Amino acid sequence: MERNKFKRQKPKITKKSRKGVSSSSAPRPPWVELPRDVTANILHRLGAIEILESAQRVCTTWRNVCREPAMWRVIDMRNIGDPDDPYDLKIMCRHAVDRSQGQLIDIKIEHFGNDELIHYIAERSPLLKHFKISNCYDIVGEELREAVKKIPQLEELHLTYMRNIEAEDIESIGRSCPMLKSFSYNYRWFNFNYPLPEGSEAEEMEYAQAVAKTMPNLRHLALLGDQITNETLQAILDNCPHLESLDIRQCKNIVLGGDLEKRLSKQIKKLRRPYDSTADYGWIVSDAQYYI
Repeated sequence: MERNKFKRQKPKITKKSRKGVSSSSAPRPPWVELPRDVTANILHRLGAIEILESAQRVCTTWRNVCREPAMWRVIDMRNIGDPDDPYDLKIMCRHAVDRSQGQLIDIKIEHFGNDELIHYIAERSPLLKHFKISNCYDIVGEELREAVKKIPQLEELHLTYMRNIEAEDIESIGRSCPMLKSFSYNYRWFNFNYPLPEGSEAEEMEYAQAVAKTMPNLRHLALLGDQITNETLQAILDNCPHLESLDIRQCKNIVLGGDLEKRLSKQIKKLRRPYDSTADYGWIVSDAQYYI
């Protein structure tokens, strides 16, 4: 593969030719002798960006392992959203999906996804089961719900800080993905204590209602910071009888106690309550600062 294939266009800088002993006379590095499955296990611990831009260039053995479709059954393209990132991550992600040759089952994208990319992923990944999308503001709900229709085996979908997803999109996704077992949605891309825009509370409640109406096979659900009420929570428990894990942290309209408390204790094996700590969530910053 061409060096710097995924880097954004920049003026070329001529480098001086390297001098010294030819590579043919250099001793073989010790990691070349490792069994292939051990090498694959090591490389699996890297993200897709590190593999494409670094690991596959180390030696011929690593390059060959990195080209195997099995190496791309899981693609982790999470990043910090650095505007100075030199790589075109959308192109890089397409290349990673192509390498999977239809074997992709798990993908995570963050900060760079758009409508065209999610369609590209869906069309080439019929076996996809786990999909996590975070901070991808260029993805609109209508395109996302059309894309997931092409992923009949989808079991897990996580949407975090997606501004352009509406309740009707969640409902459509639920109807298109009957095998969905794990779903999380966090509408808020800012601190939970930050005031919501006018009309957002009613809209957030509709998200939870869409879950209750269309996702009967859920085992795991997280609706952090949602405006869900006791009534809507009861509807979720009624219509999602297999639910065993529930995260309703920062859902401050819920008042636990009485029959609802007893039902949750009986039905839910792992419950994160409205005022439980969010320290382990990984996305929250203090005060009213924006998430990173």
